[in-house]
Formats: sequence, structure tokens, C-alpha cells
Amino acid sequence: MALWRLYYHIVWTTKERQPLISPGIRPILYGYIIGKAHAMGVIVHAIGGIDDHIHIIVSIPPKISIADFVRFIKGGSAYHINHTFPSEETGFVWQRGYGVFSLGGKQLRQAVEYVRNQETHHRFNSIEPKLEEYASLDDGPAIWNHGKAIAEIKIIKPDDYDV
Repeated sequence: MALWRLYYHIVWTTKERQPLISPGIRPILYGYIIGKAHAMGVIVHAIGGIDDHIHIIVSIPPKISIADFVRFIKGGSAYHINHTFPSEETGFVWQRGYGVFSLGGKQLRQAVEYVRNQETHHRFNSIEPKLEEYASLDDGPAIWNHGKAIAEIKIIKPDDYDV
């Protein structure tokens, strides 16, 4: 058994940010996501959102990639909602992509409170812009040292050792 303390804040949106997560669908959607995550061995610390996106704070075991977790949750939840509410005209569809942010243990409580209070944050415009705007972009971290760390690596060959 491995020792792990991994905390992630993951955000994704409905397709074209359509308001598909109605108050009637929300508890069924969240219940499905929590159940599916639990079946995968993932700990859900918080889940919340509004009509066009969700936030989830999770601990994903190292044997599961973040991409696989999101793929299984998004695909399974869309299928579940579409079969639970087949009369919806547009169908329930998630936007491609997601945003993910790693958290330290000291940030967990604040992140959980932020996610649990999504409706209030949006009502009073007290949102965190980076968490809300970039959920569907493919935007990796900037290279802070412009490749200098790679250039400073010296490769030592066996012939260079004095034995």
C-alpha cells in the first residue's frame, strides 16, 4: 500500500456553457459523481457548481491518472443524466477539457468552502477568476526558467569517473 496525500480542484463546464445543471438535476448528478468516484477509490471532499459548470475537490489515488478520472466521471455522468431524464430536448453534454489545480493540505479547507458555496460566490461575484474562466482551455504552466535548468545539466559518462 502506498502513502499518498493528493488533493485536486477540478472544474469542467457543460457544452458551450449551456445551463443544463438545473436544481432538479443537480442532486442526481452530484450523487452519481460521488458514487462513481467512490467506486474508483477516489475521495470526494466537496462538489458544487451552478447551472453551467461544476467544481470538485478530490483525492485521486496515484494508480489513477487525473485524465482517466475526469474521463470516466464526465462520460458516465452524461450517460446517466441522459438516461434518467430522456425527455430533455438538448441532451446533457459536457464541454471537452477541464481545469485542474493541485492543492496542499493547508489549502484543502479553503478550497472545500469555496466549492460548497459556489451559488453564493456567483450571486455576489466573489469568484476566483482563474478557477472559473480556464476550465475548458488547454493551458499548461509557463516555463519559468526558459529552459536554463536543462542547459545546465552535465552528463557524466562512465569514462569520466576516476576509479
